[in-house]
Amino acid sequence: MSTTDTRRILLVEDEKTIRDAVAAYLEREGYWVTPAADGRAALDAFATHPFDLVILDLMLPKVSGEVVCREIRNHSDIPLIMLTAKGELDDRIVGLEMGADDYLIKPFSPRELIARVRALLRRVHTGDEPQRDRLIYGDLVLDITAHQALLADKDLDLTASEFKLLTTLARYPGRVYSRMELVEKVLGYDFEGYERTVDSHVKNLRAKLGDDPRNPRFIYTVHGVGYRFEPQDAPEEAAEVAQPSKSKKSRGAK
Repeated sequence: MSTTDTRRILLVEDEKTIRDAVAAYLEREGYWVTPAADGRAALDAFATHPFDLVILDLMLPKVSGEVVCREIRNHSDIPLIMLTAKGELDDRIVGLEMGADDYLIKPFSPRELIARVRALLRRVHTGDEPQRDRLIYGDLVLDITAHQALLADKDLDLTASEFKLLTTLARYPGRVYSRMELVEKVLGYDFEGYERTVDSHVKNLRAKLGDDPRNPRFIYTVHGVGYRFEPQDAPEEAAEVAQPSKSKKSRGAK
């Protein structure tokens, strides 16, 4: 596992048997794994090492998983999967609203976790279709290559799922996407409670865009179906041209 393109994963889990088992599965797949047994150790590791993805248990000693998640989101849009014994749908929604990209309930299959890790990393690092480098709608600029969204020259600080959701909608203005379509394109797999999952990501995205759902500027709800992107400003010609952009680092905090 010495190749330069090996992805680095921060695994935060206080139960040693689970931590060791998950780490073994991840390492078998070729990932570098840094384990952390509590929230303080997780924050220390995140502050000093670059990572490509975080797997985070919510029930942690010293510093709670909720606090760890918020601290990570204050510095990075790195893909983040939450692990928890809480099975209620509302608990999962809270996790997503805190900034998690995915949510897995204990007990879970290590193979399912690996599949979700692969899907998140593939979505962030490769993309699943040829794309224009930049999409520009008035003062909204989506830089696909730099993985950056700007509104009035201000970085929107989107999570990986929020950025994928926004670019998916913005690539085809006026097209209505069902929630199932958005799950497949943004999350990449079936997720229990998927409609609420998409709704939570849209809610967070609207908040960052300053988009009032009752009087939207960008994202419209199509009741009984899903969502569509309908900007007030037509796309600029420059949207087809790749231009360099300064991007926020998304692989961990310094």
